[in-house]
Amino acid sequence: PVTAASNYQPTPQQVRDDWTEQVAALLVASPSNPTGTLLGEQTLREYHAIAAARGGCLIVDEIYHGLIYGEQASTALAVSDDIFVVNSFSKYFGMTGWRLGWLIAPQAYVADMDKLAQNLFLAAPTIAQHAALKAFDEENINILETRRHEFRQRRDFLLPALRDIGFDIPVIPEGAFYLYANCSRFTDDSFSFTAQLLEDAGVAITPGIDFGINQPGTHVRFAYTTSLENLQEGVRRLRDYLS
Repeated sequence: PVTAASNYQPTPQQVRDDWTEQVAALLVASPSNPTGTLLGEQTLREYHAIAAARGGCLIVDEIYHGLIYGEQASTALAVSDDIFVVNSFSKYFGMTGWRLGWLIAPQAYVADMDKLAQNLFLAAPTIAQHAALKAFDEENINILETRRHEFRQRRDFLLPALRDIGFDIPVIPEGAFYLYANCSRFTDDSFSFTAQLLEDAGVAITPGIDFGINQPGTHVRFAYTTSLENLQEGVRRLRDYLS
């Protein structure tokens, strides 16, 4: 399992140790959900080398890539052009619901992927494609960059506020719009904890069970996808509830 010590990402050594004959590919996300952590270029290079040496593929989910709050991270394609990179209009562009994205793949796989796409969904709707092209206009990009800065302001408020209440957040999220917090000071059953919090305080957060089997009972995810004013009110309710 991953830990805060590895930035909640698998280490290259873990990948080496766990790659068996049954493994065909390594799938990672940067930034990730629920932790918001990034993969550095050196780590991606090591992943790629491991996959290549074993005849496998590296697939990198970069769906949250536009929502990064420090130095802009380079795409995995900067490492090699034989990496699969997944992206979407859902997050940075705020087009959730349009179900529109893209996949950059090694040339050798394109023909087979095209056949698969034609049998699964054929093509994106014409109106969605025109909307996606419009999203790249300078005016829209300016709006989206303003929105990204607002996300950072929300993160910078919520992170210390939650730590002050008693949540352990050892890793500062570098992207996406989530905070992954250890809630063991308050509970070892995050599912019941979040259900009761919603019922009694009107605050909605996500239990760790939604993100796998690694200590789900002692972790929760906070999302700062609402206004700063709502976050401030949520923190007030949370503090009152836990006190």
